Amino acid sequence: MATVMRRTSSTVVVAIVVAVVLAALTSCSADSSDGSGSETSASVGAPTPTQAATPSPAPTGPCADGTCQIEVAVGDVVAVPERYGLGPIEVTAITAAAVEMAAPLTGSGYSVSGCSGGGGVSSQGGGGVGMSCKVGSVATINDVMSLEVVKIGDTVAVLRIEPAG
Repeated sequence: MATVMRRTSSTVVVAIVVAVVLAALTSCSADSSDGSGSETSASVGAPTPTQAATPSPAPTGPCADGTCQIEVAVGDVVAVPERYGLGPIEVTAITAAAVEMAAPLTGSGYSVSGCSGGGGVSSQGGGGVGMSCKVGSVATINDVMSLEVVKIGDTVAVLRIEPAG
């Protein structure tokens, strides 16, 4: 008789487990039937397309397309296209002789001709560059961007940015 009671006990335990599982499934399906949780439950653990490969946002502003003539002051930041290999260019100083600028690098290297300055690149890419460009000088940056200091005033300067070549 002890054997029969064990079977009965295990049968009761199995029945309770099945009831709990069914109750949980019913609860989940009831949550998703109202439409509010159906999308979330279907994508739990699966990366969304924006998580997998989020492109960097396109720059905005007058130089976003890669060509502009813009008046800048100290502290101004000029966004240029990623294809130029630079992040936003910050104007750090304007003197009677030159405009000083700094920018993060978006590629694994850089080249600057026509302006003085330099920078550094890490082994993983990135880093930054600083430039000091005199009025009338035309710099070629990364062999793809042309930057000219058109005019220097007391507190502002005029820069012309366009594709090199």
